[in-house]
Amino acid sequence: MIALSDYLILGAILFCISVAGIFLNRRNVLILLMCIELMLLAVNMNFIAFSHFLGNATGQVFVFFVLTVAAAEAAIGLAILVVLFRNRRTIDVAELDTLKG
Repeated sequence: MIALSDYLILGAILFCISVAGIFLNRRNVLILLMCIELMLLAVNMNFIAFSHFLGNATGQVFVFFVLTVAAAEAAIGLAILVVLFRNRRTIDVAELDTLKG
């Protein structure tokens, strides 16, 4: 049987990979969005693990709300990314400072 600590360690590893991806890659907006999504999935894994081991369905219900918000965030983020690419012909984060008013 898999213990609760195994799930928590896996969630922590996924969270650390996503934080490292954000800090190591500051040039591509698409990879930054994927790292943020991986971070949310790591947190969701912890919610599911605690919900399962405590015998309470509250964490699993909360994960559905988080996934709904994450899907909306991904759709809006990709739409902004497409508009940015059409206007600037790049998705480089260093080029975004030209958007200042």
